Amino acid sequence: MLKDAEACLKQARKVFEIEIEALRLQQQALDQAFVRAVDLIFDLRGRLVVVGMGKSGIIAKKIAATFASTGTPAFFVHAAEAQHGDLGMITGDDVVLALSHSGETNEVCGLLPEIRRQGAPVIAMTGRRESTLARHADVVLHVPVKQEACPLNLAPTASTTAALALGDALAVVVLKQRGFREDDFARVHPAGNLGRRLRKVSDLMHGGDDLPMVSDAASLREAIMEISAHRLGITGIERDGRLVGCITDGDLRRILQGEHLDLDAPVARLMHPEPRRIRGDCLASEAIRLMEQHKITVLFVEDERENIIGVVHLHDLLEARVA
Repeated sequence: MLKDAEACLKQARKVFEIEIEALRLQQQALDQAFVRAVDLIFDLRGRLVVVGMGKSGIIAKKIAATFASTGTPAFFVHAAEAQHGDLGMITGDDVVLALSHSGETNEVCGLLPEIRRQGAPVIAMTGRRESTLARHADVVLHVPVKQEACPLNLAPTASTTAALALGDALAVVVLKQRGFREDDFARVHPAGNLGRRLRKVSDLMHGGDDLPMVSDAASLREAIMEISAHRLGITGIERDGRLVGCITDGDLRRILQGEHLDLDAPVARLMHPEPRRIRGDCLASEAIRLMEQHKITVLFVEDERENIIGVVHLHDLLEARVA
């Protein structure tokens, strides 16, 4: 058990103060070099190759992952491994983002001649503008950290925090410039909670031959057969290719409880007009919201021209865990 808990908390708060100050300095240091870096990444023909060693390598790996998940093809190259063959992964169509706080890391700087021969532009992320890395880069992103949070001022702490935030800023600005949207994010995150929450209605609907639909001239008998065949508890009713109504298994129960049952009656006399519908490009979570709001379990799905292209059931949405 620590003897001086208050001293422990005081030291931890000091770490936060130093790292927050490093982020403030990083924010103030943004200049036209940042804009040039964004231009290079936005216009690249190949991939963004993020290079680093040690703690900077760990930050570089996270930056590459953030870019890749937000629409920019990117991958991390370990600077030491690059010296032993992985350098062949870099082409002239790529842009290299190289991280070294000192700007003198041998493994990183040793890659520069071959990267130059390939013709790939280099963006340096470094704490020293006059360093070897900075002198041989096309764009220099300065990380002006005054001190590390480490009391010995040795372990990378504030500098790695600032570099990580600078990488996030690059990725987010490029994301905005690309017009990256929720459905794009879902495309590159097909698994996990994020992927499920961002699935579209069209991904989960029943369409084509699985869409229950009869003509408004059909009989109640035909409507019942259509409902039974598709097992969705509903059929749409169309006239001249347009959805004009629907009838559900709940409606059938109410009809059966009535005094007169005419299976040959026109289904148009018994249908609900103007069924609820939703666009196929809407998020599946929006479909659940509409179902809860209107206390229904099925929505018809339409395209941008209001043509019915499918039907989505609450059970499908719950099974996909999009709620």
